[in-house]
This record gives sequence, structure tokens and C-alpha cells, in this order.
Amino acid sequence: MKKLKSLSGLVFSTDPDFKIEEENADLPTILPNQQKLKIWLETKHRGGKTASIISGFIGADLDLQSLSKSLKNTCGTGGTAKDGEIIIQGDHREKILQWLLKNGYTQSKKAGG
Repeated sequence: MKKLKSLSGLVFSTDPDFKIEEENADLPTILPNQQKLKIWLETKHRGGKTASIISGFIGADLDLQSLSKSLKNTCGTGGTAKDGEIIIQGDHREKILQWLLKNGYTQSKKAGG
């Protein structure tokens, strides 16, 4: 069942050949050495708690989830992956950067101080 939000306000169509297309039709995941990932620390909208944010991932959601799981295991903490970003609880920027570089994400860098 599709979410109503994804229909962008569509109520009815008289076109018999009309089909709803997915917005994020599985993007092919580019190679790790071509990914330009940025890591930064954020505290806004998190009740004063810090979170390490990794953005810039280009690829399928399944691959994003897999990368997120590996990073959470490395840091020994929780987190989530959604909207092309990985959110890891706590300040683990250095640990995340080292893991990414070691695993082929050579264009990764810390951003914002």
C-alpha cells in the first residue's frame, strides 16, 4: 500500500494508462571511492544530544542501510539512516572517518569544524 504523501496530492486521473512512478526509483550505488561523504556534528532538534551526521551517499536505500549498520557496529551505538543521511548517536566523527577511509571511501572528510 502506497502512502498518501507519496501521491503528491493526486486524487483521481482519467487517463487509463496513468501509472504512479516512484520518486526514488533505486539509484545505482556508485563505488565507495567515488562517494563524497561529509561527516559533521549536530545538536539541533535532538534535545541537546549530539549526533554525527554522514551525508552525500549516492545509491540504493538498501546499501545506505547496510553502511549505516556497519558504522553503528563500529561505534557501538545506535542511529538511523533516512533521506540519504546516516545519523549516529554521539560524537564519533573521527572513528567514522577512519572506518570510511579504511573501507575504500577515500573522498570522505569531516566538515564544519
